[in-house]
Amino acid sequence: MEWIFVTFASMFAGFVDAVVGGGGLILVPALFGAFPSAPPATLLGTNKSAGVWGTLISARQYAKRVDMRWAAIAPAAGAGFVASLLGAWAVTVVDPSMLRKALPVILIAVLAYTLYKKQLGQTHAPRYSGRAEAWVASAIGATIGFYDGFFGPGTGSFFVFLMVRWLGYDFLNASASAKILNIATNIAALILFTAKGHVWWHFAIPLAAANILGSMLGTWMALKKGSGFVRGMFIVVVAALILKTGYDAFLR
Repeated sequence: MEWIFVTFASMFAGFVDAVVGGGGLILVPALFGAFPSAPPATLLGTNKSAGVWGTLISARQYAKRVDMRWAAIAPAAGAGFVASLLGAWAVTVVDPSMLRKALPVILIAVLAYTLYKKQLGQTHAPRYSGRAEAWVASAIGATIGFYDGFFGPGTGSFFVFLMVRWLGYDFLNASASAKILNIATNIAALILFTAKGHVWWHFAIPLAAANILGSMLGTWMALKKGSGFVRGMFIVVVAALILKTGYDAFLR
């Protein structure tokens, strides 16, 4: 039963993550619920080992249909990779409990701003070009990459929001670009989890297959329905993240 439960959770996580990020919001609690006595690091490592493949497939599908701004996204992915490794190291020496309590407040501000700015992310009008765009994108990659290694919840959604807000991308282009950055940060985390022996590879393979299937469906839906659909999914995912992180920080 555990196999069936987490496999379907991985498929749904792949769908959500492909559209707007936040797949960990679904798969991580499912893994913890199915295997309550397992080491948390092992469950987190197994989540990364499944999710990274769905993100790879989603990024490939987006790249075929969306005009990716590689001159900015490639260095941003590199910055995210390095920063994610640093964040994973930092969590071994610094207590992230303060961030756990601040996160719901930050997410509420993100949701309120998105709801208030109804035209936010509806039009693709990049604010920067050339080196300026690469530097701003790299700052986003480094900041959220460090956060992903250090703490993690909502990484994909933060990438999307900052690309919309700071770079001027629409939600569809931001989601497509965020996949590239998320691949880099996930691989960095997966390298560390693997080195420490915190991946259940016998679970990772079927979970990865299910995640890829969900990711393909989510990417197809996002490309078909456009930025309005992605924006709606973003609002739903951020609202769910607020509830989840608020519960973890103040009620658990």
